[in-house]
Amino acid sequence: MTVHFIGAGPGAPDLITVRGRDLIARCPVCLYAGSLVPKAVLDHCPPGARIIDTAPLALDDIIAEMQAATSRGEDVARLHSGDLAIWSAMGEQLRRLDALAIPYTVTPGVPAFSAAAAVLSKELTLPEVAQSVILTRTPGRASSMPPGETLAAFAATGSTLAIHLSIHVLKDVVTDLTPHYGADCPAAVVYRATWSDEKVVRATLATLQQAIADAGAGAIERTALILVGRTLAADYFAESALYSKGYDRRFRGGRQ
Repeated sequence: MTVHFIGAGPGAPDLITVRGRDLIARCPVCLYAGSLVPKAVLDHCPPGARIIDTAPLALDDIIAEMQAATSRGEDVARLHSGDLAIWSAMGEQLRRLDALAIPYTVTPGVPAFSAAAAVLSKELTLPEVAQSVILTRTPGRASSMPPGETLAAFAATGSTLAIHLSIHVLKDVVTDLTPHYGADCPAAVVYRATWSDEKVVRATLATLQQAIADAGAGAIERTALILVGRTLAADYFAESALYSKGYDRRFRGGRQ
C-alpha cells in the first residue's frame, strides 16, 4: 500500500491538481493538516473514509496511523497546505516511512507565494527590475535559521522577497529590509490567499504597518505572506525579448 503526500494548495478548494483530487478520491484514509487545509478539500474523500485531523497529533501518532492503514491494505492521502517542497515537514515523515519500508508518492500543489502573486495580479520577475524570487522566513519556535540565511543578506540581492511565517515580527522585517530596499519600496501582505476571508494590504515598507492597522487587519497573526520588491509596483520596465519581432527563436518563422 502507498502513502500519497499531496499539496492541497493555498486555500481555495478548486486550486488543487487533478492528480491530487483523484488520489484523495480513491484513498480510504485521509490525514490532513486541519489548521491549514480547508475542510472543503475533504469533499473529494470517498464515502466512509477515515478522516484524521493531524493538527493535534505528534509525528509518532501520524506515522502510527500510516502504519495501521498499511497493515490493513489501505492507501493513505496525506494532505499538506500549499506545496510540499517548502516548510511542509514532509521530509521527516518520508524518513520515517523509508525506515519502515512503506512506499509513498509526492504530488505538488499550488504554493502560497504563487497564489499571493495571483491575488495581487503581479509578476514577481520583471526584465531589468528583478529576475529572482527568494522564498524565506524568519526564525520561529519550530525551526531556526542556518547561519548566513538572514533577511539582510537576501535583501542585498535586490530580489523580490516572499517572506513566510513572519507576520508576527513584521516590525523587525521592515527594520531589516529598509536599509537595502528603501522606505519607498513596494510591499504587500496577503492573508489567507484564496480563502473566503482573504485580506490584502498594499503599501510601502515605510507605511506597511500603519496600512495594516488602517485596514482593520491588525489582528493578522498567522497564515499571511509578506511580499517585498520593486516588481510589485513597477510600471516602467523593459519588455521581454522573448516576443520581440527581432528575436530569433526556433519556433518562429518556420525555423526548425
